[in-house]
Amino acid sequence: MQRIKINLPENFNFSTVIKIRITDLNYGGHVGNDSFLSLIHEARQQFLNYFGYSELKFENVSLIMADAAIEFKKELNYGDEIKISVTASAFDKFGFDIFYQLEIINGEKLILAGKAKTGMLCYDYQNKKLMAVPEEAKNKLGQE
Repeated sequence: MQRIKINLPENFNFSTVIKIRITDLNYGGHVGNDSFLSLIHEARQQFLNYFGYSELKFENVSLIMADAAIEFKKELNYGDEIKISVTASAFDKFGFDIFYQLEIINGEKLILAGKAKTGMLCYDYQNKKLMAVPEEAKNKLGQE
C-alpha cells in the first residue's frame, strides 16, 4: 500500500491552539478524518484572518480548495489541546499550498499528531474561473 508522505516546510509563520471538543470524536472515540479536516479549516481561517484575509476576500479574488492530504501520526482525543502551525508556500500563477502541523500539547512537550496540506486556487466565483494569485497576498503569506 502506498502511503501519503507530506514534507513540511521548516518554518511556520502562524500558529493557534484548539481544544478537541466532544463533537469532534467519531464512533472510535477519537477525532475522525472529517473533524481533522474541520480543525485545519479553522486553522486556515485564523491564518488568513491574521493576514487580513478570508477565503472569500483574498485581495481582489477568492480561494477555493483544489486538494487536501492528511498524514495521521497519533490519535487526537477529547480535551487534547492541539497546536496547529500553518504556513503557505509553493506559489505558482493560480495558487499555492498551505501546510499544517498538528501537535498535542503535553506540558512543555509537543507530540506530532498529524501533517496536512491543502492546495488553494485563486478563484472568481461569479465568473467561475481561475484567477492569478495577487502579488500582495503572495508577499504577505510567504513571509517567514
